[in-house]
Amino acid sequence: MSESSPVAPLAPELPLRGLRVLDMASLAAAPLAATYLGEFGADVVKVEPPGVGDAIRGWGAQKDGVGLMWKSIGRNKRSVTVDLRVPDGQDLARRLAAQCDVVVANTRPQTLRRWGLDFERLHAENPRAVMLHVTGFGLEGPKSQRPGFGTLGEAMSGFAHMTGEAEGPPTLPAFMLADSVASLNAAYAVMMALYDRDVHGAPGRLIDVNLLDPLARILEQSLVTWDAVGTVGRRAGNKWDISAPRNTYRTADGRWIAMSGSAPTVALRVFRAIGRPDLAEDPDFSDAQRRLARAGEVDAVVADWVAQQTLDDAMAVFEAAEIAAAPVYDVTDLVADEQMVAREVFRRVPDDQLGSLLVQGPVPRMSGVDARIDHLGPELGAHTREVLVEAGLTDAEIDDLSSRGVI
Repeated sequence: MSESSPVAPLAPELPLRGLRVLDMASLAAAPLAATYLGEFGADVVKVEPPGVGDAIRGWGAQKDGVGLMWKSIGRNKRSVTVDLRVPDGQDLARRLAAQCDVVVANTRPQTLRRWGLDFERLHAENPRAVMLHVTGFGLEGPKSQRPGFGTLGEAMSGFAHMTGEAEGPPTLPAFMLADSVASLNAAYAVMMALYDRDVHGAPGRLIDVNLLDPLARILEQSLVTWDAVGTVGRRAGNKWDISAPRNTYRTADGRWIAMSGSAPTVALRVFRAIGRPDLAEDPDFSDAQRRLARAGEVDAVVADWVAQQTLDDAMAVFEAAEIAAAPVYDVTDLVADEQMVAREVFRRVPDDQLGSLLVQGPVPRMSGVDARIDHLGPELGAHTREVLVEAGLTDAEIDDLSSRGVI
């Protein structure tokens, strides 16, 4: 257990000031939801296992032994080490939960019940607390007790089936897609439950979010199309059977441009901009549905024109014609983009361990509100004593728990 001085007081204008969140979760989806709340003023207390901490600390790229994803996901949080596997640790967690508005967990349901940290037990002691429980498959159903990770949600939701080249294998994302989508659903569900509690007098509610349902929801087009016309979607690379042109196109200088002709008027502007006004007058290409039947020809025409232009020249033509096109960026391009710079999308935050780190700023934005990044993810247990004193424990009690490895 380590100690630190108290964190700075929350800015008074932040909309979630006064809200306390107990983050007992690990890795990505559930902790991310807590991170979002913390950016807008909530006091987020992060409970981690002594000695090892949240698994996200060891996940992905490291610098000098420090996990970079932890630094971002752990922003603004106060780290408290508690061993939830032992009765004294469970008692301590319940004591902390009794003082919180929101409790966040992602442990499997049967384990939480065994620990006495399930919603029923916590609700009996703090009826106003909202509990967010994120699991792989949800709290009900035949798969509810199975462990789950985002990869399973990406596979089962239909995302992987629809992603990749037509003759290639199903493709998984190289980032935390299912976890990220679930975290956004979770964060707004917490706010709905708090609104219901504070405005309508409802009790604290249990929020059941998993890693499959939210991603399946945003892939709803495949469902309604199958149900109505019996068609099962197929992989088509960067193409989409509702729009043409729609693809990525390589430029003469080896860069890539992405384009969408989803709106009929945009597709016609593309033909005129690349010197093919005849196609804009041809019913086979000007009519949206007939154009889809010749999507391969449309792609070939656009690809041939783009291949003869540099990225800058092609973008100058497309921007002048108000065509929905954009360069395909890597992270260095993104950080340097004038729009990103003007909006200060990325923030460099000082850090005791790393010196500083460039991280994504809070999203979304609200007038009159400057969402915060007071500090990046703290060292393990940095706020244990501070938080336990706030919970009413004496120094002697804290020292005893520390000596026995409970904290």
